[in-house]
Amino acid sequence: MSGHSEFVHLHLHTEYSLLDGACRLDRLMERARELKFPAMALTDHGVLYGAIEFYQSAMKAGIKPIIGCEVYVAPGSRLEKNPQTHASGRDKYHHLVLLAKDETG
Repeated sequence: MSGHSEFVHLHLHTEYSLLDGACRLDRLMERARELKFPAMALTDHGVLYGAIEFYQSAMKAGIKPIIGCEVYVAPGSRLEKNPQTHASGRDKYHHLVLLAKDETG
């Protein structure tokens, strides 16, 4: 086994996910380096505001950055405010984590 951890976070919210994440990127990278993470994904809710800072911080820490986003999937218009549920009572709204494989997608 190499000096790296075998664990990689693929679903991570930071300070850029309002009301859902509190991790500051600088502290996050320090801790990830201490734990010897080989890579880590950024998947803030619906935004990529922290992507450049995340990429630069990860590269500096020797961690492979994986850029991603947790998007919202819902039927109809995003402006529709009526709650929609299945017959089972479960919401029709879903979250989907998307990760970029390379510069093409």
